[in-house]
Amino acid sequence: MMLNTTMGTRGMLTAPHHLAAQAGRDVLKEGGSAVEAMVTAAAVIAVVYPHMNAIGGDGFWLIAGPAGAPVGIDACGPAAAAATRGYYRERGHDRIPARGALAALTVPGTIAGWAEALARPESGAGRLPLARLLAPAVALAREGVPVTAGQATLTADKRDELASVPGFAEVYLPEGRVPATGERLRQTRLADTLERLGREGLDDFYRGELAEAMADDLARLGSPLAATDFARYVPLAVEPLSVSLRDARAYNMPPPTQGLASLMILGIYERLGAAREEGFAHVHALVEATKQAFRVRDAEVTDPAWMRRDAPELLGAAALERLAAAIDPARAAPWPHPGEPGDTVWLGAVDAEGRAASFIQSIYWEYGSGVVLPATGVLMQNRGISFGLDAAHPQALEPGRRPFHTLNPALAEFGDGRRMVYGTMGGEGQPQTQAAVFTRYAHQGQALQAAVTAPRWLLGRTWGAETHTLKLESRFPAELVEALRAAGHDVELRPDFDSAMGHAGAIVRHPDGLLEGAADPRSDGAVAAV
Repeated sequence: MMLNTTMGTRGMLTAPHHLAAQAGRDVLKEGGSAVEAMVTAAAVIAVVYPHMNAIGGDGFWLIAGPAGAPVGIDACGPAAAAATRGYYRERGHDRIPARGALAALTVPGTIAGWAEALARPESGAGRLPLARLLAPAVALAREGVPVTAGQATLTADKRDELASVPGFAEVYLPEGRVPATGERLRQTRLADTLERLGREGLDDFYRGELAEAMADDLARLGSPLAATDFARYVPLAVEPLSVSLRDARAYNMPPPTQGLASLMILGIYERLGAAREEGFAHVHALVEATKQAFRVRDAEVTDPAWMRRDAPELLGAAALERLAAAIDPARAAPWPHPGEPGDTVWLGAVDAEGRAASFIQSIYWEYGSGVVLPATGVLMQNRGISFGLDAAHPQALEPGRRPFHTLNPALAEFGDGRRMVYGTMGGEGQPQTQAAVFTRYAHQGQALQAAVTAPRWLLGRTWGAETHTLKLESRFPAELVEALRAAGHDVELRPDFDSAMGHAGAIVRHPDGLLEGAADPRSDGAVAAV
């Protein structure tokens, strides 16, 4: 169990896998910026945590320079031009298949997001060559990495549905079996791809030979994605959403992410005036705020081009007051509500100059579509399966439409000059875990690592969980559990340090340059400091 907060002064990176954290730390040590360190860590974690993310997925960034408000990067790829509702119905489907080539229908945006991040004036990039940034990932993919216990367990659980998906078994089921924990996993074609990106530039993924190779493989396997979809794709630089809190301003990503819900939870919670100590009032208030925020999210959030109301309006003071007024401080509102699973990684970095990056990338479900492209070794996401094939569906499939994303990296600026980057993986659990970590640190004064390690809750369904109950790790006091049940919550106790509660992390930079970092004992992660 991790309780001691890691400290440093010259740079810090936290990640849910220690090799990613260490690789990013080495970039900081060589004088690289937080954004350059993050690109390195993002590439490494795509190699060492393939069940959670890959370069065939999407990504989102919040980047803050040493001074000034943060900027956002939306690297979420749209549906292919050929991906119409008719395309799937003509092939006998009334819903998009969850695995296989037909599930790979959106452009993977994360590589373009890396490029945009490095090009931003806030990034401080250009200190180290791209080939150096990608070199650790290349080496790990080529030489092999030890399979984590989480990957081994998940591969065994999903073997039956993934074994026949093109390319999956060849890479992730060596000799037809589930690799054991600690067994070395080699991804040589992925190593070649990452090495080429370092040599030719990240644009090759969309408008070069890599793009052509991926498009040829996708066409041969039956995906609607084409070379023209890759060539047209560019990430978006966006203004983050923000909410003013009593002691801080919190930032998150706008739609199509659920960043709106994460900020709404914090805004509603403050208006409830709940006790600022651990106990029933704290947990109950955040759970009920989550219900209100999720109902708004599910009714309103989609690709902004299809939204009926602007996100800032939904986050306005009047809207938050109305939602807070609907909460009973003693009784639970009815639930369940539909939930979204999701497999993701969040990473945070801060450099010596105070530049900060909050970053998240994902392939949606565990191993995404399961498709590993033969020429490049790229594992493709299945984010597009969140689209519906009914025109009345709130996320109805349309060519060029961006899918709803649970991904949302967080950042906060405190009135006393502190800056905090924080986040987690975990689908529906992301806004809830963010709220738990933030309120424990910012309101209750818990040490940063203690706030991440402390027992957590999860309302609804997320990664590894199929029920819609209020799940509590068993370290919560029995009297709190009983108080929640008495208030009408459908409580389900879960094991201690349950991965379903997410893999959280955080870094705080103080005005004097002190850095504090935390990683989640539920993950394979670490905080690495210079």
